[in-house]
Amino acid sequence: MNDLEFNATPGAALARRFTGVRARTEALVALLSPEDQVIQSMPDASPAKWHRAHTTWFFETFVLRRFDPGYQVFDPGYAFLFNSYYEAAGPRHARPKRGLLTRPGTAEVSAYRIHVDAAMARLLAAPPEPAVALIELGLQHEEQHQELLRTDMLHALAENPLRPAWDPDWQEPSHAAGPITYIAGPEGVVEIGHAGPGFAFDNETPRHRAWLAPYRIADRLITNGAWLSFIEDGGYRKPTLWMSDGWAACAAGDWKAPLYWEQRDGAWWQFTPGGVRPLEPARPVRHVSWYEADAFARWAGKRLPIEAEFEAAARLPGFHDATGIVWQWTGSAYRPYPGFQPWEGAIGEYNGKFMVGQMVLRGGSLATPPGHARPSYRNFFPPDKRWQFSGVRLAEDA
Repeated sequence: MNDLEFNATPGAALARRFTGVRARTEALVALLSPEDQVIQSMPDASPAKWHRAHTTWFFETFVLRRFDPGYQVFDPGYAFLFNSYYEAAGPRHARPKRGLLTRPGTAEVSAYRIHVDAAMARLLAAPPEPAVALIELGLQHEEQHQELLRTDMLHALAENPLRPAWDPDWQEPSHAAGPITYIAGPEGVVEIGHAGPGFAFDNETPRHRAWLAPYRIADRLITNGAWLSFIEDGGYRKPTLWMSDGWAACAAGDWKAPLYWEQRDGAWWQFTPGGVRPLEPARPVRHVSWYEADAFARWAGKRLPIEAEFEAAARLPGFHDATGIVWQWTGSAYRPYPGFQPWEGAIGEYNGKFMVGQMVLRGGSLATPPGHARPSYRNFFPPDKRWQFSGVRLAEDA
């Protein structure tokens, strides 16, 4: 087993980072009503209120209860309500029923956050050395939940027939426009995985060597316009393009286009954080599953890059939009790296136990907090999931 270790930000800088991350979560929910914060639109999503409470529970459970002998637990019942999947930390409320928790209300959750933040401020005045790495993990964890909060609330608001905007002033991020070219990626023996210094999740380690046959990778992302061509050519109606399970998921979900696309009087529109807006053909496509990405690649006569190809190529000049637009599906199953060891204790449940039945995404999306992603970051989701800001970059054998 591995202990959680890295070169963490010390002292006052860590306290400032803690305050900033916690404030960013509250800024995300500032435009939501109390009713918005309760809704859970599907079992894969969680209410905004739950995200706020769970990230607070993380600091209370793994930091304060261990390193502050005088800490007073805010409410013993919250340990059951706001544990996510940490079996070693005790029983928990069923995930699909999180939206039924009308109580505690948003005001009580705010009071919980204030209580824990005050205790953390005292601890951060002189943090015990073993606590520093756990605090940074908690901050990285909260940044992950900030992204989930964005994607979960977008899904919830999309279920409202009024299609309300979360942020009416929201703007599409800038991206590299123009035709795709394929650039030669590094080949032969390459090294991938986190090399440090700084934080990394356990699934990014150990750094190791991988062999890459000659390949070329697209210099930019697949666009809405290219996806429209796929639709118009019957891409969602041709079983020969799809994996068997993907074709079943396509039929069961009646997929005809990416999630949040809709047609009105023959024109395509897209639901965004700023509400329903006309679909822009030149923008990168998003909210597609791995099954759709794989079918599109086959239709285009290409393939999805494996994650080692993506990581090796992402640093090349001319490789555009590696992060900040969409998470990019790869052709790699989510599995441990050679020599992988999970962290010691309950936090060892963070990543390792999910290494089956899921596919890797690389990069980072417009919902990812600034500075959170890095070239070695491994995101992962089951291949049928579409509600994340997930898109497509293609590759081909050389």
